[in-house]
Amino acid sequence: MAEEYWRPEDVPETFYRPGRTALPALFDLTGRVAVVTGAGGGLGREFAHALAAAGARVACTDLDGTAAKQTADALRDRGATALDLELDVTEEAAVDEAFGRVDRELGGFDVLVNNAGIGDPRSVPLHRVRTADWQRVLDVDLGGVFLCSRAALRIMAERRSGKIVNVASMFGLTGARISPIPAYSAAKGAVVNLTRELGLQYASSGIQVNALCPGFVRTGLSGGVYSDPDFLARLTAQVPMGRIAEPAELAGALLLLSAAASDYMTGQTLVIDGGCNAG
Repeated sequence: MAEEYWRPEDVPETFYRPGRTALPALFDLTGRVAVVTGAGGGLGREFAHALAAAGARVACTDLDGTAAKQTADALRDRGATALDLELDVTEEAAVDEAFGRVDRELGGFDVLVNNAGIGDPRSVPLHRVRTADWQRVLDVDLGGVFLCSRAALRIMAERRSGKIVNVASMFGLTGARISPIPAYSAAKGAVVNLTRELGLQYASSGIQVNALCPGFVRTGLSGGVYSDPDFLARLTAQVPMGRIAEPAELAGALLLLSAAASDYMTGQTLVIDGGCNAG
């Protein structure tokens, strides 16, 4: 958790190089304000801890307000500044109000992590997908990215600075072989291309928009499948590195895309999948 991450003052002096920007400063978010959607658990909770450990003031939002508060309370217990908000990312008015509140109460708006997402409720081929299930996944996984990014960009564009990290998936780049998830794959593929579009639109405005594409990670999104030894073995067999990732293993990539280290990077996808998409 948060205590596992370094802070700039803890880094040995040998990391500093005369005449250059200090290496830790490239990842230092002191004074920045970050919003993480879906921060109540899994990757979102890990991302909130990583951002706070790097110095950011963090707004933790989640459809489950109690879970959002638990994450924010954990950050506050470690001395970070955190705000918790119950938020349905598919509700336009609620998104706009929440992002305005973050700006007012935390004194800025610098980083948005579009992490909230759901998977297909049933793993079935397309001809058996229920329309309501398809629409719900797209509403959350794609529509939520649209609404939250729009609200954030209204603030960022005026100030000509900001970072947006869209959490997509390796299944936004390739189809899922282990089991059918057509709505999730479609939504994440759209998020990847929306990232490219926004990267181009805001490249000259001091705003960078990039996507993080995780592979198999132990989170609640998978509905407990990682507790099934047979299914876990089938998943692991697809990963060249031979194991499933823990949420903490994506924190470094998240910080890269949230901090000054990625100031010359936009419209890109960063794949963290144990090598699945390498071949």
